Amino acid sequence: MTTDTERKTTERHADEVRIREVLQDRAAATAERDAGRFLAHCAPEFVDFSLAPPLQFKGPQALDRQALEAWYATWEGRIEVTLTQVEITAGDEVAFAHSINLMSGTKADGFEVRLWSRATVGLRRIDGAWKITHEHSSVPFLMDGSGLAALDLTP
Repeated sequence: MTTDTERKTTERHADEVRIREVLQDRAAATAERDAGRFLAHCAPEFVDFSLAPPLQFKGPQALDRQALEAWYATWEGRIEVTLTQVEITAGDEVAFAHSINLMSGTKADGFEVRLWSRATVGLRRIDGAWKITHEHSSVPFLMDGSGLAALDLTP
C-alpha cells in the first residue's frame, strides 16, 4: 500500500521529468527554428522579462509567432541552446525552473555568438500539461558591466 507521502513524491518526480522535457523540447525547437513548437510550450499569457545584450531590460514583452520568427531571422544556420544545471521546484499547479544556458550560433551579420545566461522560467499546469507563463533570462555580469565578457563575439 502506497502512503500519501510516497504518492506525492512520485507525482513530484513525474512533474519534474515533464518540466525538464518541456524545457529541452523548447531548446530543440529553437535549434530547428520551429516557432509553432516553441510557442506550444507557452501559456497564452506568456511574458518575457529578459535582459538583452547590452544588458538592458527589454520587457515585459509578450511573445508571438511574428516576433519569434523575426528573432530567428537575425541568425544564420542552426542556433544551439544547451541547458545545464537545471533545478526544478514543482507545486501542485505552479512550478519554477532555473537553468544555466549556453546559446551559440552565427548572427546574420556574420558574428559567431557564444552566450551564457541564467534563466528562471515560471510554469503553470493548464489542462494537465505544464505551460511556461513567464521567463527571465540574463547574462551574468558584475556591477561594473564586466559581464560583457560572458558574451563571446568572434568576427
